[in-house]
Amino acid sequence: MAIAELKKGDVKGIGLADAGKRKIEWAGQQMPVLESIRKRFVKEQPLKGLRVSACLHVTSETANLMIALRDGGADAVLCASNPLSTQDEVAASLNRDYNIPTFAIKGEDNDTYYSHLSAALEHKPQFTMDDGADLVTMLLTKRTDLVPNVIAGNGRNHHWRNPPPSYGQGRHPEVSDHRRQ
Repeated sequence: MAIAELKKGDVKGIGLADAGKRKIEWAGQQMPVLESIRKRFVKEQPLKGLRVSACLHVTSETANLMIALRDGGADAVLCASNPLSTQDEVAASLNRDYNIPTFAIKGEDNDTYYSHLSAALEHKPQFTMDDGADLVTMLLTKRTDLVPNVIAGNGRNHHWRNPPPSYGQGRHPEVSDHRRQ
């Protein structure tokens, strides 16, 4: 995948975007708390300049979260944490209508899945969101050059803040598995 393509994302088909936009808008109407946060973010820009790479289920609900982060000033990209749950039309709309590069294709094979994780890391995130820890695992094992700039991350199986220089040296006590807490 060329760098120019990284900026655009990788989806099944941009022609699906109209249906995805309708789904995103409908879901947004069902999420009034997130909408109030998004409106506050628009005014306050608390995430201005923060690069976010998210590896989450690509659904209309997640789309609204990503839009809120973007509207708060974040430079965000999204890849699929579970290709079986990806809503192709939502991924297309995020790319076309909301200018959020999204790397997700329902049913994508392993090679495509890992290339999408790599694309999200090419964004050089300062903050990660990861459902399942595949993105963070790749970051900590294959892209340790990026770790010093990561200031925070969260996900279903981990959370971390202000990683010290010891990252990338084989032990990661700063990443905690919430099931052990």
